[in-house]
Amino acid sequence: MMSMLLDVRTGHSEVVRDITPQCATFVREAGGDGLLHIFVPHATAGIAVLELGAHSDDDLLAALRDLLPADDRWRHAHGSRGHGRSHVMPAVIAPYATIPVLDGTLALGTWQSIALVDLNIDNPDRQVRLSFLADAG
Repeated sequence: MMSMLLDVRTGHSEVVRDITPQCATFVREAGGDGLLHIFVPHATAGIAVLELGAHSDDDLLAALRDLLPADDRWRHAHGSRGHGRSHVMPAVIAPYATIPVLDGTLALGTWQSIALVDLNIDNPDRQVRLSFLADAG
């Protein structure tokens, strides 16, 4: 298995950050068929496969704001206002995804991208672990 850590700067605002190019480079260098597993080792971030651009990323953030408001309802109450929602978000947007790889190319649909979703405005730097599991056949 090949594995690497990808450093991603998310800044101090809610973000849906496209990491598809980095994932594509990683699997191209790995070559062959297999699976790309993407994992974010943080309690307050997730990985999503969705269309980016055309404001779908903005729509996702708006939906998460509606579902998980940044207010004082959260019992996990340290950091910025509403920080507890960031700890609930990975139950909605999982901290991982697995993508098929065919001949060193991500087998994504036409409009699909891989994104890091981060609502935690208190932590501007993230890591994402990319792991390529090659086909044993």
